[in-house]
Amino acid sequence: MNNSSFLGNIPPVTKNILIINVLVFFATSVFQSFGIDINNLAGLHFFLADSFNPAQLVTYMFLHANITHIFFNMFAVYMFGRVLEQVWGPKRFLIYYMVTGIGAAVIQQLVQYIELKPVLDMMSSGTLSPDDMYKAKMFLNAHLTIGASGAVFGILLAFGMLFPDTILMLLFPPIPIKAKYFVMIYGAIELFMGIKSYAGAGGDNIAHWAHIGGMIFGYFLIRHWKKQGLY
Repeated sequence: MNNSSFLGNIPPVTKNILIINVLVFFATSVFQSFGIDINNLAGLHFFLADSFNPAQLVTYMFLHANITHIFFNMFAVYMFGRVLEQVWGPKRFLIYYMVTGIGAAVIQQLVQYIELKPVLDMMSSGTLSPDDMYKAKMFLNAHLTIGASGAVFGILLAFGMLFPDTILMLLFPPIPIKAKYFVMIYGAIELFMGIKSYAGAGGDNIAHWAHIGGMIFGYFLIRHWKKQGLY
């Protein structure tokens, strides 16, 4: 099978998501060599940080930290996203992808606000020295979220809801599992890791709450469509 026929078998929105993410990933590396940090410019900063702008709620979804990050996200988009697009059609799938991605960002921002509230209170108290205020602002700017994982988790949730009894073969460990159980287990793990990170029991630099946010927004959007009789 040649590359053109491979891409030709992928529905248009899924195909363009894959292409855009890969192009942006390589462009990020090229710009980095010229001293331009695309991840910092277009990644999602905390909404009260100086480096935040609303466009980042969308642009952060097309950035990735490394080859492993983009590979697993795009593999999931290819495996599950194309099935959803074939069922829903391009327009509805694109809406779903964007809503879950932006929804993931919103939940991540809300959790960060709760986590950073003590710092924000100190900044508004008027008691910080100029040097400490500068450090506090830099601390806020350092909170950066990138990646399509929020939308990807929305896709996984949708696949589990639409095809609950489909058998998936896990890689680690290599055992078969129904899609609905896979989604529930994955969601439970993310919730546990999110709570663990929030409680200060050790962080892994992964935006677990963004993953949960993508699933939450995906669930309610699918429920809304179902009530409207759209599928």
